[in-house]
Amino acid sequence: MNTISERHRADILIIGGGAAGLLAALAARRKARERSIVDSDFRIVVLERNSRPGAKIRISGGGKCNVTHDGAVGEMLVQGFFRKSEQRFLRPALYAFTNDDLRRMLRKRSVPTAVRDDGKVFPVSGRACDVLAAIEAELRDASVDVVTGTRVRSCLRQNGVFCIHTKMSDFFSSRLVLATGGVSYRHTGTTGDGLHIAASFGHDLVPSSPSLAPFFLRHPVAAALSGVALRDVQLSFRTPSETVSRKGDVLLTHKGLSGPACFSLSRDAADLMGRQSGGEALVNFFPDFSAEDMQEMLLRHASAHGKQLIRKFLQLQSAIPSGMIPLVLKQAAIEGDIGWGSLTKNARCRLQRTLQSFSFGEVKAIPLDAGEVSAGGIALGQVNAKTMESRICRDLFLCGEILDYAGEVGGFNLQAAFSTGWLAGSSSASGSAGTGV
Repeated sequence: MNTISERHRADILIIGGGAAGLLAALAARRKARERSIVDSDFRIVVLERNSRPGAKIRISGGGKCNVTHDGAVGEMLVQGFFRKSEQRFLRPALYAFTNDDLRRMLRKRSVPTAVRDDGKVFPVSGRACDVLAAIEAELRDASVDVVTGTRVRSCLRQNGVFCIHTKMSDFFSSRLVLATGGVSYRHTGTTGDGLHIAASFGHDLVPSSPSLAPFFLRHPVAAALSGVALRDVQLSFRTPSETVSRKGDVLLTHKGLSGPACFSLSRDAADLMGRQSGGEALVNFFPDFSAEDMQEMLLRHASAHGKQLIRKFLQLQSAIPSGMIPLVLKQAAIEGDIGWGSLTKNARCRLQRTLQSFSFGEVKAIPLDAGEVSAGGIALGQVNAKTMESRICRDLFLCGEILDYAGEVGGFNLQAAFSTGWLAGSSSASGSAGTGV
C-alpha cells in the first residue's frame, strides 16, 4: 500500500477501504477498461484511515467471514431485508453484483466458498483473511492506489472539484465515492466520518441505531447459565403499548441475551426503546402453540400423567435447558416437588403463561457499538438506487453501511456492501473520462 505526501489528483476518489469502498474501486476500473481507457490515464484512489483496508471483513463471522447468502436476488431481499423500502432500494445493486458474482471472483483467486444448510456462505478455508487477500489481489491487478493510514479531515467542493484534506496531503477529484461505513464496531475505524461529510453536502441523516446487537439486561441470568442456548424459541421485546418478536436461537450471556433471534430483533427493539421508556425481554419456549392449544396440551398431559412431577415434565422438554428449570418453576410460582395431580387450574394457567412468556426482565440497553452493523445513516430517498449517486450533490456516490439500511444475520449486510459499492464504482466511472482536475 502507498503513502503519499504531496498534492494528488484522481479521476475517482473513494473514501473508505471496507467492503463497499474496495468493490467500488474494482468496478470503477472495470468500467473504465470497458470504455477502453488506459489505466495510467484514469487514476482511482482509495483513502483508508487504518493501516490496512478491510478491517470489518477480517472480523466478519468471528474471523470466518460469512461473505454472502445463497439464493436468488429476490429471495435474498425478502429473507435479508424486512423493510419494503430497503428491498426496493437494494434491488438494482444486488442485481448489478450478485452473490454468484462475488463467489466467482473469490474462486478465481483460489478462494472457493461453500453453502451451509442455513444458506450462509463461507470460504472453504474458514479464514476471513483469505477473502481479503483475494480482494487485495484484484486491486493490485486493477492498478488501484490504496492509501492507508490516512484519515480525512475535511471535504469541500469548489468549481465542480472535490477537495479532500488529510493530515498528510490534499486530494482532488471530480468524482467522489463515500464508503466509510456506519458507527458500529468503532474500533475498526467506523466513527461516522462519512456521515459528517454527507451532511456537509446537504444530506439528511437518519439517526444511527443498533442492529444485529445483543440485549444487556438490568439483571442478567446466573453466571452458570452463561453460554446456554435456547433453540427455536420466540424472543419478544415488550413495552406497555407494543411488542415485537422474532423466532430463532437465543444465547444467554453474562450481560444478557445474544444469538440470531436477538440480533434480528435488536433493530426494532432499539426503535421501541427510543420512543418509549423501558421494555422487557420475553421468551416463548413453545412458539408453534397458541395459548389455547398450550392449555389443552397441558390439561391432557395432567390427565394422563397425574403422578408425574412438573419438574420431570420440564426436563423432558428439549426447548428448556435443565439449568433454566428452577427459574421457570419460580416464575410460575410452582414448587419443585409438586405433581400434575396436585396442580390447580390457576397453577396450570401460570405454567402455561410462563412457558410462553418467560420474562428475563428489563432490558437495560441495546448497545450501538456492540452491533455488527448500525441502522440509520443517509436517507435512502436522497440516493438514486440505480446508480448510487446522490440526488443532493452531483458526482457524489454513496454506498455501504453509510446508507440507512440494515439486513439480517447471514451475510446479507456484507453482500449489500459489496453490491452497493460495485454499483457506485461502476456508475462513477461511466462518464468521467477526462473530467479529473
